[in-house]
Amino acid sequence: MTSATGSETPRRGERRLPMALAVLTVGLLALWIPDDFRITPAAHVIFPVFILFLLGLLVWGDPGRIDRGNRWLRLVTGVMIGAITLMSAGSAGRLVVGLLTGAAFAKPGELLTIGAIVWLSNVIAFALWYWHLDDGGAADRAANWPTARAAFKFPEEDIKALMAIGWYPTFVDYLALSFNTSTAFSPTDVSAIRHWSKLWMMGESVLSLTILILVVARAVNVL
Repeated sequence: MTSATGSETPRRGERRLPMALAVLTVGLLALWIPDDFRITPAAHVIFPVFILFLLGLLVWGDPGRIDRGNRWLRLVTGVMIGAITLMSAGSAGRLVVGLLTGAAFAKPGELLTIGAIVWLSNVIAFALWYWHLDDGGAADRAANWPTARAAFKFPEEDIKALMAIGWYPTFVDYLALSFNTSTAFSPTDVSAIRHWSKLWMMGESVLSLTILILVVARAVNVL
């Protein structure tokens, strides 16, 4: 990338640690989900082991910073995020069905804890998809960003000083985008500029709003 002085500023691949911590967080959260809200009774053991294996495979195939655009690495990343999405969607679905059919909760705190776990897992799942799909993924963004394939426009793009030193969106930016979408139910400071990204943000907002309304309403009734 050419800086204001005309020199080329090389980009380094983003650090894997933020993404890895998010994946590990989802694995830990799965251990706290009660049996009634899991896809299968053994999911709390199988799921964390599976995503930990896939994460280890990614670290082995692309150690250090994320800068290798190999197809198999992208496939493994997609499978890992798909597993996280399946677990999150399954837990969210069972929670919504339980709330609508009168599932028993001993205390409001128990219900709020389950709701928070499901909500946070979905925030991370959407963040991972945004991060994985936008502009070809992390490795491509480091090498070629920005391009016409970008699905989001970040406010940092309008700050010339940041662009001159090679700024590009990393996982934390997508996590903030997902969190803001789930809490404000709107794009806030990041604009979705492709159809799929707009639809996914709409879906995330609807899911988050549904969970929050049902959980809070039921918690009030439990009091």
